[in-house]
Amino acid sequence: MGLYDRYLAARVRRDDAPLPGTIALVITERDLLEQEAYRTLERFLGLAFEMGAERVMVYVSVLDEAAVPTLRRTLADLDSPRELAVRGPDDAERADAPVQVSIGLGGRAEFANAVRNVAEAVDRGDLSSADVDEDTIEDELVFPTAPDLVIKTGAERLSDFMIWQSVYSELYFTDVNWRDFRERDYLRALRDYQDRQRRFGE
Repeated sequence: MGLYDRYLAARVRRDDAPLPGTIALVITERDLLEQEAYRTLERFLGLAFEMGAERVMVYVSVLDEAAVPTLRRTLADLDSPRELAVRGPDDAERADAPVQVSIGLGGRAEFANAVRNVAEAVDRGDLSSADVDEDTIEDELVFPTAPDLVIKTGAERLSDFMIWQSVYSELYFTDVNWRDFRERDYLRALRDYQDRQRRFGE
């Protein structure tokens, strides 16, 4: 860790403002074309937990669906500091794993799938329409947990991810591409988070 990185880390730790417990990282298939990008992800996960995160969710958007199986296998083999689950819309197991990865499922598709599952439960008689509320929908999402902080690299847009979950999240955009993302970039995101006053829609 360089001198500037140590300075940033010290400022983060000394600040009384809370740090995010749940972090979401939004990257793209193109960000993972090089092997070093996976090493960057491993370092990111280690740093996130070192700096107090309890859960990290990674969203990987893809243009080529044929790439999904390879990405799933490669990401499942990451050297993660905590249990990692690569999950899809029909994966109920390991829903509370500390590190969760979703590949290819955008926010609109995820929400549509959740509503479809709820409608089918009502049709089967397993659920009354009068009992459908926000918690019912959230239970059907791939990642029902709302992140405290969403980090998007490379562009100032969410790429159709976390439409439901990120409503009250703090969004941090950096023009740094994922392949160039360093420890200091994450520490800057934490400093930015600490400087904000969260209102949760109020």
